[in-house]
Amino acid sequence: MDIRIRIADTADIPVLKNLYQELEKDGVKYQPEHFVLSERNDGYFIDIFRNDNQDILAAEKDGKVIGFSHVIILNQKNISCLRPQKYVYIQDLDVDESERSQGIGRVLMDASKDYGKKHGADFIRTQVFPKNTAGMRFYRKQGFTEMMKTIECQL
Repeated sequence: MDIRIRIADTADIPVLKNLYQELEKDGVKYQPEHFVLSERNDGYFIDIFRNDNQDILAAEKDGKVIGFSHVIILNQKNISCLRPQKYVYIQDLDVDESERSQGIGRVLMDASKDYGKKHGADFIRTQVFPKNTAGMRFYRKQGFTEMMKTIECQL
């Protein structure tokens, strides 16, 4: 498998839009009470590309982008009981459905971890839908453990 990871740029916007459509379908599937399909405009991606604390890591195979990881460098909340730490947050990660189960997600995850290390992060964090058992299995294989559960109540 010859996968190249690079920072995405404006030329990647059309394929990123398609990958986000795929990702949003999962959101609607797992939590229709919160998610809808949307059309991300070019400005959404341009804002990310211009931001100093985030990037989209693109996974390229045979010259074609087939997956991405949107990474953001954040500081832990400034609360007296929390250690002051920096972390890399994976906002979104997706691999084209036709390319899944080939190790591309692992390569993206390794690149996301390296991105965090290069930016002085202490740890990496993300979220996954509890009903997304394949996603949960993937993240566990990448060394993630459940640290807290988010709970909510509809009003």
